[in-house]
Amino acid sequence: MKISILIVDEEKAARSRFKKLVSEYSFIEIVGECSDGMSAIEKINTLSPDVVYLDTKINNMTGFDIIEKIALPLKPIFIFTASSNEHAVKAFDYFAFDYLLKPLEEDRFYASIKKVINYKKIVELSNFNNNLDNIIGLVKDRTPMEMPVKGTKINIKSGNKIIFLERNAIKYISASGYYVEIFTTDNKKYLLRESLSSIIKRLNSSLFVRIHRSTIINSNFIDEIITSNYGETDVKINDNKTFRVSKSYKKDFQELMGVK
Repeated sequence: MKISILIVDEEKAARSRFKKLVSEYSFIEIVGECSDGMSAIEKINTLSPDVVYLDTKINNMTGFDIIEKIALPLKPIFIFTASSNEHAVKAFDYFAFDYLLKPLEEDRFYASIKKVINYKKIVELSNFNNNLDNIIGLVKDRTPMEMPVKGTKINIKSGNKIIFLERNAIKYISASGYYVEIFTTDNKKYLLRESLSSIIKRLNSSLFVRIHRSTIINSNFIDEIITSNYGETDVKINDNKTFRVSKSYKKDFQELMGVK
């Protein structure tokens, strides 16, 4: 396993501290370091590192400004660093993988690295299992792979392959850290390093509705809408799974479904 890291911090001492701690791992490569926001954006877009250690404040920009300007379809894992917990909630709204306080403590830093390693192992295993399922399916069917029909399928990268999924076969999509999990009608799950905002744009279909900051549902599979006396709303899909509709997405959801 190889992990590439970019360090973004305006303080030279902080960058040196990162490099010293990372040097304990032979499989981690520091591909660059930045002390300002614009160079960070350029290097992230150019180098596409696996992990970016990102200070919440860099010169006249914030770490959140930098994330919003990243042009990569598959964004890196972002681990925020800060001198206080002031921006922690907002960081996780941006799907931060972790949030470290400065000055960096060795034990906390190594625990964060361990989380990254474990997560990458899960992703690699998921990609392997998906590839294996596809190979077995092709062997059983002995049929040539269908060409994607424009407008009906969405392409997703799985390991060293690009798979074309029918939009109608996607039941729901959930956020998992800085990744999304796509669940399909044939009970398969695809793990992608992509945000929910990005993938719903790629789906480009009125069938899909975002009901929570961590959930997108294909409205074709909704069986019931359940409301409580406390104003909470849940949706139940055809496999009996239930999802909560958050207040911030409730109005748009009700308009799409034609209910109040």
